[in-house]
Amino acid sequence: MAATAAMPGEIRRRLKAYLLRDRTGLRREILRLILRFRIVTIPQIFGAVRERFSVSYHALASMIGILASRIGILTMKKTVDSSFATYELRDRYVGMLTQMLASD
Repeated sequence: MAATAAMPGEIRRRLKAYLLRDRTGLRREILRLILRFRIVTIPQIFGAVRERFSVSYHALASMIGILASRIGILTMKKTVDSSFATYELRDRYVGMLTQMLASD
């Protein structure tokens, strides 16, 4: 089943599994930033986390790609006039994400 067509329970399960692998707090911080800004680029997220976390640009891009493709809470848009893709939090997952991050 594609991530975009997955049931909310399946998305919640995938997101919980994603957060269980968060040993440093980086994944939670990425999700907090996405929740705060709703539309982000990888350079924006990288700029916000690089001083607090030891992470490469490509590793961060991979984490965001997983949120978009496997977990399915983000949509990705690439415009011709921009060199960076934008990632937008899907409206239907705002409440779920808020709840999951608040329960930390």
